[in-house]
Amino acid sequence: MGTLGWLVLGAYFVVMVGIGVWARRRIHDARDFFVAGGRMPWWLAGISHHMSGYSAAVFVGYAAVAYQDGFTLYVWWALTITVAMFVGSVTFAPRWPRLRRRFGIISPLEYLSTRYNVPAQQLLAWSGTALKVFDVGAKWAATAILLQVFAGVPLGWGILLTGGVTLVYSTIGGLWADALTDFGQFLIQLVAGVTMFVVVLAKLGGVPAIWQLWDRLPAGHGSAFHGDYTVGFVLAYLVISTLSYNGGTWNLAQRFIAAPTGGQARKAALTSAVLYLLWPLVLFFPMWAAPVLLPDLADPSQSYALLATSLLPQGLVGLVLAGMFAHTMAMTSSDANAISAVVLRDILPAVWRGARTLGSRAELAVGRFAVFAFIALSMAIALAADSFGGVLGLIVLWFGALVGPIAIPMLLGLLPAFRRCGPSAAITSWAVGLAVFALVKYVLADAIAALGGSLGTTFTVAGPVLCSFVVFVLVGLVRPWRDPESAALVAALSEEDPTPADETGGVTAHA
Repeated sequence: MGTLGWLVLGAYFVVMVGIGVWARRRIHDARDFFVAGGRMPWWLAGISHHMSGYSAAVFVGYAAVAYQDGFTLYVWWALTITVAMFVGSVTFAPRWPRLRRRFGIISPLEYLSTRYNVPAQQLLAWSGTALKVFDVGAKWAATAILLQVFAGVPLGWGILLTGGVTLVYSTIGGLWADALTDFGQFLIQLVAGVTMFVVVLAKLGGVPAIWQLWDRLPAGHGSAFHGDYTVGFVLAYLVISTLSYNGGTWNLAQRFIAAPTGGQARKAALTSAVLYLLWPLVLFFPMWAAPVLLPDLADPSQSYALLATSLLPQGLVGLVLAGMFAHTMAMTSSDANAISAVVLRDILPAVWRGARTLGSRAELAVGRFAVFAFIALSMAIALAADSFGGVLGLIVLWFGALVGPIAIPMLLGLLPAFRRCGPSAAITSWAVGLAVFALVKYVLADAIAALGGSLGTTFTVAGPVLCSFVVFVLVGLVRPWRDPESAALVAALSEEDPTPADETGGVTAHA
């Protein structure tokens, strides 16, 4: 990458830090820092939800899937998230801000101590926090790979550069900085993505290439289902997406909690759904065309980066690279904010009595330190990413397999249909999900591989979450939970948005 490209990329980093400094003026206490004081408008929450839902791994791992299997990437990834968000807009999204308004929560796990009990809350908090450190570490590694391909920057320096900039603006500006940088990053990746789409389209012969491309690609690349990505895999991923994008991934729950009302959270979910339906068609087109423009690549994960460096002038290369960084930085900064809220409101009060009586300024200072520590630790993990199965292995396999057992008691606990599922159901389903994942990954790996690629992948992704769901429901039937306080919480979430007089600024649902 030339000097002009570096100038564009440097300007991008400066703008991100500047937004973080500006957002600091909106931060007065922990509620402002973690949930934007409940004042985030629906359009900003929706765009931020979309930007926080995927990272630069899309341009590395998913680019390889597009190169090898074609259009099915859109079906199993983008379409499943779209359906998940339409479903979530009427089931999960409106309940998150009601938790904040009625019970004063600022962490997505804070209500679990009342809904189940403190041990159940702590299990989910500790296991989810540990998982996220590795998940975010994988994303830093993916971003560093892109920087290495584009500019020859060593992986370690790439991790320090992108992680360091994110660390600064997230620690200073909290959720306001995350959401506002998400919006700025959305505009940048919009310009960058459309530019790549137009350049690739021109290279292929113009607009007719949109429908003629598929005849020039290897057999099956135009199919909805191809290779390992069968109907069964898509249905399994739909379940994972529903759990993950409606709050099982905690940073996404924070976007809904920060919305002023349930109705605004619903609009935010619908905005994100429409973006997932439309934008990937533009974003993925260069990846689908890569086998025609760059045939016989030894490493398909580099296809998008190689297309950008070979087709674009220097200044635009920097813009496209900034667009790729935008996704990772949006996702990781919001992850850091959500995890730090969990640490401050769920984990610390359980291990340190002093955390329960922190003043407003002290709570904000601890929250900022937690953001700093989380990002620093995830950067350290990134330097050893290969030890955990590589970038795609971490994100698709580990995250896909483990998000379900954590998300099921967390999300289903919001719904009246599961009000009889208590702490026994939550803890048992979590344990069974993790046990099934361990069996699938380490004990029965050879036997599952013998089933064939598609069955093996589907079973690995779907097995833990389906077993966790079945156990959660069965334990609720065998040992129904009857707790007046828990039942009142669930009932309150089904009612229309409270009036301002019903709101509480205090915290009633944490350890």
